[in-house]
Amino acid sequence: MDNLSDALEKLKIASTDSATDSVESCLDCLLKALANNSTEASMKIHEMGVLPLFPTLLTPQSSCTPKVANIIAEVAKNEFMRSPCVEAGLIPPLVQLLNSTDQEVLLQTGRALGNICYDSHSLQAQLINMGVIPTLVKLLGIHSHNTALTEMCLIAFGNLAELESSKEQFASTNIAEELVHLFQKQMEHEKKEMIFEVLAPLAENDVIKLQLVEAGLVECLLEVVAQTVDGEREEDIAQLKTASDLMVLLLLGDESMQKLFEGGKGSVFQRVLSWVPSHNHQLQLAGALAIANFARNDGNCIHMVDTGIVQKLLELLDRHVEEGNVTVQHAALSALRNLAIPVVNKSKMLSAGVADVVLKFLQSEMPPVQFKLLGTLRMLIDTQAEAADHLGTNGKLVERLVEWCEAKDHAGVMGESNRLLSALIRHSKSKEVVRTVIQGGGVKHLVTMATSEHMIMQNEALVALGLIAALDLVAAEKDLVGAGLVSVLHKLLSDERSAPEIKYNSMILICAVMGSEPLHKEVQSLAFINIVSKLRAHENKTVSHQASLTEQRLTAQS
Repeated sequence: MDNLSDALEKLKIASTDSATDSVESCLDCLLKALANNSTEASMKIHEMGVLPLFPTLLTPQSSCTPKVANIIAEVAKNEFMRSPCVEAGLIPPLVQLLNSTDQEVLLQTGRALGNICYDSHSLQAQLINMGVIPTLVKLLGIHSHNTALTEMCLIAFGNLAELESSKEQFASTNIAEELVHLFQKQMEHEKKEMIFEVLAPLAENDVIKLQLVEAGLVECLLEVVAQTVDGEREEDIAQLKTASDLMVLLLLGDESMQKLFEGGKGSVFQRVLSWVPSHNHQLQLAGALAIANFARNDGNCIHMVDTGIVQKLLELLDRHVEEGNVTVQHAALSALRNLAIPVVNKSKMLSAGVADVVLKFLQSEMPPVQFKLLGTLRMLIDTQAEAADHLGTNGKLVERLVEWCEAKDHAGVMGESNRLLSALIRHSKSKEVVRTVIQGGGVKHLVTMATSEHMIMQNEALVALGLIAALDLVAAEKDLVGAGLVSVLHKLLSDERSAPEIKYNSMILICAVMGSEPLHKEVQSLAFINIVSKLRAHENKTVSHQASLTEQRLTAQS
């Protein structure tokens, strides 16, 4: 350490005299000390106030520059030294050195900046604002033959790409072409993994997704899948997962997805479809997720249903009733739910037996599967009276829905169960369905649903309750009283924030329950007539007209 102290003192003197040889020998001594004991040497460098000397030594012309940058890189490996490096003003001159043509300077500069800014989003954001991204992308293109420099750029990209503020800058460069070009040249698993680690965060940006597709990344990914699908080595399994996951991520962008769909005739689309019947669970998963992503507009959905994709998904689900791979179940149900959105697809999918296959998962205890199962059934029965009637009289289904309506730990499952229960009544308009729901104990959940913070759910609940009251008020009477329906309606009508359709359907429901003596008494005791008479002046004509009709009804039966 005495040698180090002497070297530091000499450096302080030599740096002011610009004596290059003396400076170089001092720097060599510092590097040797750092190699022996990085922590102690770094502390000594800090204590003796040498860091503020370095900015003047970091000049493009100086032969000392690579060594100074190397010392900074070594010092900044220690977390306690990163702030002193920033305070010594080392970042601006280091950023300037990224414009150097000297490969050793570039390598050590990149290391120094990477270590100083390691794990600091604020410092990384500072680098982005100083324009390092376009500079680094340019360096990657120029020095792609230099392995060490390439790796330095990739590590920097991986860190910077995690920041949302970097995406716009990356999108304005040719990063997509450079990374795809680099990927195509790589043979080693580790190098491909490094590139994958940069591609994944970048591909979260829709503009970059399209750039990657146009640069030919998809073809690279399909090649990786083909090479690793039958592999049993850990690295093959890892590459297969990374490549297929990235493929699915690219399909999340509307433009990139549509470009690859190519009207349902795209070779990429066809290749991805072939993954669904694969024996490999990872490919089955990626194939089903890809279909779910392609099924994000009506045109694509209609084409896919017409070309037999539903059957592939049903066969996949059948294979997983027993095998029970939850992620594959979830992905296949997601795809079916999306495909069921266009009206023209619903009857075709019902005829193909989708509802029957989906019901096989009714006993699943996994909330993600339950959620998608409910959403798929709800999409299928929308406007399909016969299907709603068939499912609504299925006692086991209704019983399970009522059970899930109480799944307070899983708000999504609880909400979807309520919505499906309501949908079965609304789309079937069937007394048998109403009776099944009453017997299953579903009425109280629909009353609770009417108090939801989501207007669409409130409305669906009110319409379903109106049908229950119209079709079988006698059987539902006890449950409606027990669930406090009348006080719920009183709150909805009294609340100025209630939407016009909520007020309208609440008044329809009041009229519908007047045929029940106990409910009628509750309506009278809460003086509904006062609220309703005020609503006659409502700006919405439909609401004001219904208020007049309801007032007449209340007056006639008072």
